[in-house]
Amino acid sequence: MTVLLLYFLIINIFTFLITGYDKFQARRHNRRIPESVLFILAFIGGTIGLLTGMFFFRHKTSKTTFIMKFSYIIIVQIVVIYLKMTHNI
Repeated sequence: MTVLLLYFLIINIFTFLITGYDKFQARRHNRRIPESVLFILAFIGGTIGLLTGMFFFRHKTSKTTFIMKFSYIIIVQIVVIYLKMTHNI
């Protein structure tokens, strides 16, 4: 259990930092982090890091398509957690 918690801590900190870096690059009109990378990081456990980064850095909060795709990831994660808890998959 400790390893799992450490994994989630690391992936969320990393995702948060990558979100901040992407915002930094956006302000300078430099090469950006692809949205697919942000979605993959969220999907593998960095949801809280991405959500926190979005609000902290005010990044991608007005991009409707990004928010919709991110919402789908959150819904899938909630369903998986629910199924895991109720059906012990």
